[in-house]
Amino acid sequence: MDNPPDAHEAQIIRSWNTNAKPWARAIQTGSIRSRKLVTDRAIIDAVSSVSPRRVLDLGCGEGWLARALSSLGMEVTGVDVVPALIAEAARLGGGEFHLQAYDAIANRQWRAGRFDAAVCNFSLLGKESVELLIDAMEDYLSPAGYLIVQTLHPVAACGDNRYQDGWRPGNWSGFSSEFRDPAPWYFRTLESWISLLRSRRFEVIECREPTAPDGVLPASVIFVGKRCSAEQTNRSDPH
Repeated sequence: MDNPPDAHEAQIIRSWNTNAKPWARAIQTGSIRSRKLVTDRAIIDAVSSVSPRRVLDLGCGEGWLARALSSLGMEVTGVDVVPALIAEAARLGGGEFHLQAYDAIANRQWRAGRFDAAVCNFSLLGKESVELLIDAMEDYLSPAGYLIVQTLHPVAACGDNRYQDGWRPGNWSGFSSEFRDPAPWYFRTLESWISLLRSRRFEVIECREPTAPDGVLPASVIFVGKRCSAEQTNRSDPH
C-alpha cells in the first residue's frame, strides 16, 4: 500500500466511525460466525485464566466483552475512539466506558488507576499506534499485570502474500453489504508479535490458537503476556 503510515492509522479510525452501527448490530445479533463458534469464548477464557479483578478493555467497541467479563465478577473499564460505539456500550452497561484515542493513552493523558489485566480483542490494527500503546501499559498495569491480545492468526491471515510484516488492505469479506470503506491493517508474523511484546517487557507465558471444530487453520491467536521487571528482561536477553 502506498499511503504514508499516519494516513493508514487515520483511515482505520475513519473506517470504524463509518461502520460503527452495522458493527454493533453484527455483534449483538451474533452474525459473525468465527466469533460465535470460537473466538468470543476463547478470549473470555484467556482473560479468566489470569483471574484479574480490574480489567482494561482497549478498543472495547460496543462493549460485549466488558459485559461478559463483568458477569464473571470482574470490574471492567472500556475505552474506544469511536463515539457511536462508546455510546452503545454505555447504553447497554456492564462496565465503565470512556471515549479515548490510543494516542491519548500512549501519551499518558488518560488516567484510571492500575489494572490487573488489559485486553485487546481484535483491536490492534495499526503499526506505530500499537507499539506506543503497548509501551504505555507499564503505566496502566500493576507490576505483575497481564496483557492479553487476540488477533488474526498470521499463518491463516497471510493468504498469498509474503510472510513478512507490512500494511495490508482490508476487506469486509463475509460481512453484510452494510459495511464499506474497509480499514487497512498492519500484518505481523508470529515472531514479530512475540518480539514486540518481549521488547516492551512482557513475558509471553502462553500462546493459544483457537480453532473452530470444523476448522483447518486457527481462527485466531491469543498472546498472554505478563509484565516483568527490567532485571528479569536483562536476565532473559541472550546478549
